[in-house]
Order: sequence, then structure tokens, then C-alpha cells
Amino acid sequence: MSRQNKSGARALGSGRGVSYSTSPLLASKTPPWRSRFLVALVGLAFAGLLGRAVYVQVLHSEFFQKQGEARYAHTLELPASRGRINDRAGQTLAASVAVPSIWAIPKEVDADADKRRALAQALGLSNKELAAKLNPEARFVWLKRLADDETAAKVKAIGLKGIFQDREYRRKYPEGEAAAHVVGFTNVNDRGQEGIELAFQKELQGRDGSRSVVRDRLGRVVEDFGDIVPAANGRDIDLSVDSKVQFFAYQRIRDAVAANKAKAGSVVVLDVQTGEVLALANFPSYDPGNRQNLSGEQLRNRALTDVFEPGSTMKPFIAGLALETGRVKPESLVDTGNGRYPFHGAVITDTKPHGLITVREVIQMSSNIGTTKLAMQMPAREMHELFTGIGLGQRPQISFPGAVAGKLRPYKTWRPIEQATMSYGYGLSASLFQLARAYTVFARDGEIIPVSMLRQPHDHPVAGIRVFSPSVATEVRHMLQAAAGPGGTAPDAQVPGYSVGGKSGTAHKQEGRGYVNKYRSWFVGLAPINNPRIVVAVMVDEPTAGVYYGGKVAGPVFSQVTAQTLRLLGVAPDLDVKSQIVANQKATAVEESF
Repeated sequence: MSRQNKSGARALGSGRGVSYSTSPLLASKTPPWRSRFLVALVGLAFAGLLGRAVYVQVLHSEFFQKQGEARYAHTLELPASRGRINDRAGQTLAASVAVPSIWAIPKEVDADADKRRALAQALGLSNKELAAKLNPEARFVWLKRLADDETAAKVKAIGLKGIFQDREYRRKYPEGEAAAHVVGFTNVNDRGQEGIELAFQKELQGRDGSRSVVRDRLGRVVEDFGDIVPAANGRDIDLSVDSKVQFFAYQRIRDAVAANKAKAGSVVVLDVQTGEVLALANFPSYDPGNRQNLSGEQLRNRALTDVFEPGSTMKPFIAGLALETGRVKPESLVDTGNGRYPFHGAVITDTKPHGLITVREVIQMSSNIGTTKLAMQMPAREMHELFTGIGLGQRPQISFPGAVAGKLRPYKTWRPIEQATMSYGYGLSASLFQLARAYTVFARDGEIIPVSMLRQPHDHPVAGIRVFSPSVATEVRHMLQAAAGPGGTAPDAQVPGYSVGGKSGTAHKQEGRGYVNKYRSWFVGLAPINNPRIVVAVMVDEPTAGVYYGGKVAGPVFSQVTAQTLRLLGVAPDLDVKSQIVANQKATAVEESF
């Protein structure tokens, strides 16, 4: 190679070389704070990740575990079957049956307008109501709870995603309106709201169970996890009520309300051997399985909640107290005069003049004047003790909601005229149920007995509290027999084949501070007279068909219910029907001859 070429090659080689020390960019030194800053940023990032890990996995692990499980794990409720309500013979009055309930996950419901309209129609909703339920922000919504099988089938046929069905329990009430005020009803959550359903909610409801499952995004159960907690079904309740007696009593009071163009009515039937309530019927009533458009008038259990002045039904108690204290005998004479008796600035009247009559006839003829003269022989304290002894002014001790105490003022506040009017049932108040129980005093030879809505053992009669001696109770029973027979105030209460006794009552209704031209009519009685088995109390509110006396309005209902109940209980007749008819005809003829 020539010298010239060699020197050129060296020059080219020296051109490819880079002198870093002479480059302005590369020769500049990096400040120390920059590298430290970058290291600090990386350190902070790792510290943040570590802190977050501690926060998620240590400090709040339970919360985030639950949030994760909420996306795939679900706890299904295993509802307990509510206990049955049975009558005394085991006849079902209320029971639970499984029915479909329809729900949705709104964000998963993907349907066109036609399918949504079809869904709304199947559910009985308007398009606007359905749209409000299917709010995409909601994670879960009930579309229709306790639906019928037909509705469920229609919804299933539409085939929409995000719409699901489960089974819940719904109450069925086979006796319908007849037993509505006894059994009551439950709400949509299967909790008792009225009647026995409310009174025994704790025993009937049982305890729900649970099942933990994994669902896929379509809501289908994929698998179970965890333990299954089984449901504990509710306990059955066996009532004292006889469904046959209950149904018959309801029919008779319903017909009486219609026949007398009345506002309402009630019937109470008690077994005086056991204290069991055999029937408690009210009209108007309702269907506990279909409670649309209900009113307070239908819901009211009038036999327990409505109080009124008991009127003439109190007179036998005054006669009994006068006999018990030895002040009079059944044959003692009482002068009732011409039917008008001035007393402490007021005038006490009878429906007609009776003149000089016996104590027995005071009850038979229902004399206000005669009862007043008996009452004013005794201190007010004695009368008050008698009234409290038969349960007036006190809430009945019965396992049933709504029972009221009525009104009975302290005897120290009574004026003489008030003591007089209380003797024939004005100035105090009681429910029909209280009156029925009070009359067990006469049916049980002077003892008042506790009453129950639950089935009682029949090994021996229930124990009572003595009010009158047996001899006095027997005497008053015969007075009641005369009051319910020819010559008395309630001959329409007679029962073919059975001896009965009782007392009618008729009272003006009180509104505000005064009385109005409206009436309540009632009759309380027992049968058979010599060995009573039942007490029956009947009340008809505001009869407007022209007749309003208790013997005429309530007496026939007592007769019909008593006859049917005694037959169902297997009580043998104690009278010959033919002889009874002949005796009644003779007594009527004698009465008409005067």
C-alpha cells in the first residue's frame, strides 16, 4: 500500500472514534437528587401496595371477603311452615300451602317492549308500575309475592332472563267468613295480624332455616357450601271452637241482621262444663284469604270489642244478691204500683203497670221498679262487689286480642239514682262476651268460671269462683225459665225438646252525652235448665225493621243456635215436645184472658 493510502486510512479510523469527554450532553453530570427522587417514588409505590395489601388482607379482610362472596354466594331462606289452627275435632281452620313468588334481578332483565307489556299483564301491573320495579339500580326486587299457579305459569311462558320464582307459604282459611273473627289472618310476611293468628304468633311461626349456595350470573344454583340449617315448623293450635257450631251461629246471626235490617250482630256460645268457647261469630265479616277493600266494620270482633249498657240482663243478678243476703225470698211481694215510680228527682217506669208482684215475677216481667226496690235495700258496695265478682269492669282473661273491660265506676261515686239505674243495667257497660261469661254463675250453681279459646281436657269440670250459693242459683234459673217462657219477655227463645232460661235486653244507644232513637237488642240464656250445658248470648245492633225488643229480635237466634248446639253435643232432650207445645198454648191462653 502506498504511503498516501495508509495515512488516509488512519485519518478515517480516527473519525469513527467518539470522545465522550468532549460531548456536551454526555459530559454533563446528573444531579444526585434526581436519582434519589426516582428511588423514592419506587419506594412509595411499593409502600402503597404493601399498605393496601395490609388494609385488604389484614385490617378489613372480613369486609372484602363478604363483598367477594356477595358476588357469587347467596343465602337462601328455608321458610318454616306456619302451624295449623284446628277446631276441637281437628278440622282445619287455617293452614299454610306453598305458592310461587316471583322476583327479578333488574339489570339482567333484557326484554323488548312487547315482552315487558306481556309480563306486566301477567303480573296484574301497569306498564308504569313494572318499570318502577325493574329499576336497574336495584339488585333484587319482588314482582309478585304469594302469586297463584296460573300467574306463575304465564310469567314462565314469557321466558324472560332475570325473572325467577321461589316457593313461599300462604295461609288458607277453609271456613272463610264464618270463622274469620276467630282465626284472624296474617300479612304477606306470614305474621299474625288479628285473632288467633296474632294471639299465638310466637307458637305458630316456627323458625326459618337457611342454605348457603353459589349462583351463576343467571341466578342458577351451582353448588352448596357450608352447613344447612333446617327450618323448624310452627306448632299447631287446637281451639275449643266447634266449626259446625261456629258456622251455624254465623249463618243465624247473618240472617237475623238481614231480616231486621240491622247494622250488625254477634253470637257467643260457651260450654259451661269446661269454660270452652264453642262459637264466637260476628256479622258483618270478611274472607281472611281475600282481604281487598276491607273496612273497620268488617274487621271488628264486636263480641269482644263493642261495649254497651247491658240493660235488663243485670236484673237476675240483683234478685240473686237479694236472695243470697236473705233480704227477700222468691215469693216475697214487691209493690211496683202503676208503673211509674218517682225517685230522687227522676221517674222510673215499667212498660206497663204490674202492681203487687213477687220477686220471681219481677224477673219474669222485667220490672224496672221492682228491681230498683230490691237494689235500694242493699249498700252500693255490695252491688259493686257483685258486679266485679262476675267480671264487669275487668278485661276478660282470655288468650285473644281486642277484649275490652267495659265501664264500672267506683261505688263511692254512685248517687242513689245511679245505683237504681245500674240495677237494671244503665250507667255501666259490658261486652257480649262478658255477659255470656257472667251467666255461667247461674249455669254452674253459683260459680263463675274461667273461659278459654283453647281445647280443654274433659276429665273433670273446670273450677270456678263462688258468687252465689247453689240454692240461690237454682232459684234464679227458674226465674230465667219463666222469663223465657209464655208470660215472660222472650217466649220466642223457647227450644223444642229442651228447657231453657234467659233474659232479654233492649236499650237505647248512647251517642255523646245523650240517648238516641236507636236500639241494641240482646238475649243471654242457658239450657237445659236443671243441668245446664251451654250459655248462649246474642246481640243485634240497630234493628230497623219495626221490631226492636230483645226477646223478639235476639230470642229466635238464641232458640236456633241453642237447639243446634245441644244436638251436636249429644245432649238428650229433657222435655216432651208435644207436652211443651200444649203447656205453652195454655199459658198463652191464660195470659190473653187477663
